[in-house]
Amino acid sequence: MKISNYFLFVVLALLLVAAFVLQLLFGSVSIPFADVLKILSGTEASNETWKNIILESRLPGALAAVFAGAGLSVSGLQMQTMFRNPVAGPYVLGISAGASLGVALLILASSAWGINQSVHLYSGWSVILAAGTGAMLIFFVNFFISFRLNDVVAILIIGLMIGGGISALIEIMQALSSNEALKRYVLWTFGSFRYVNNTQVVYLMAVVSIGIVFSFLLSKQLNLLLLGDNYAISSGLDVRKTKVLIVFATSILAGSITAFCGPIGFVGLAVPHLSRSLFKTADHKILIPANVLLGGVICCLCNVISATPGTDYVLPVNAITSLLGAPVVIWIILKQKKM
Repeated sequence: MKISNYFLFVVLALLLVAAFVLQLLFGSVSIPFADVLKILSGTEASNETWKNIILESRLPGALAAVFAGAGLSVSGLQMQTMFRNPVAGPYVLGISAGASLGVALLILASSAWGINQSVHLYSGWSVILAAGTGAMLIFFVNFFISFRLNDVVAILIIGLMIGGGISALIEIMQALSSNEALKRYVLWTFGSFRYVNNTQVVYLMAVVSIGIVFSFLLSKQLNLLLLGDNYAISSGLDVRKTKVLIVFATSILAGSITAFCGPIGFVGLAVPHLSRSLFKTADHKILIPANVLLGGVICCLCNVISATPGTDYVLPVNAITSLLGAPVVIWIILKQKKM
């Protein structure tokens, strides 16, 4: 690996640490850096309220942002490699749509059928389990399709059709549900890191870590796929098995992150392109760690912006990531047109 790449990794690691700390410092309540250090080190805090804010809200939210950014970026990188499509993202297989369907059935359908439920949207496990179940259902569908078909274009089209069909079902449920249920569902679609609690973030970190390690072990196969299926087959790669494993890894990452944090847009689409531009390589052994760091940095910064420091407002994370990611996608398209 080039010396310049080592330097970039060090810079990204330092930026990730800085962005992580910013999440602990800024929010509706400003907490001095010295007090944050005291709270994290376990010494007696000067303000008990600050301690609760840091340990019960900001710390798990900051960790969720790091792992969500890392997981979405790696899964997006895999999808762009597998489909050889620069605008493919982690949700192209319909995983996010499946999670949305699970939440819609829990919140919207129960309201439409007149079932009275009391669902605490962000602190309980009900929405997480519903989203995870929906994502897992679509994963099994994709797993079956990718096992039966060896055509990435067909897999892509089927994934888009699944997402479109699910969106239509959700719109019907929205039309039939109550205003309160509709509000709950819309809040979930905004996405958030700050409502993940200490217990939930442990599960999220574990699942995402497994997914990232599994993806890194596929680096060699991903590098071969970049050269085309025919070359990969001539090199002894079982292309169909590899694509099934990629779908498996992507489903673990995108499904778990959507379940815990809601749909987070554009991160998995934009970060892989940024990492390629920075490191100027197509080697996944370099790009996967780069995406982990860069994705974590971007999601941490988006989390800070969404908290709108100094105010009581909390902006949707999904809106912030989309505003930052959309210009990157436009830049990618314009750059390709010039080539």
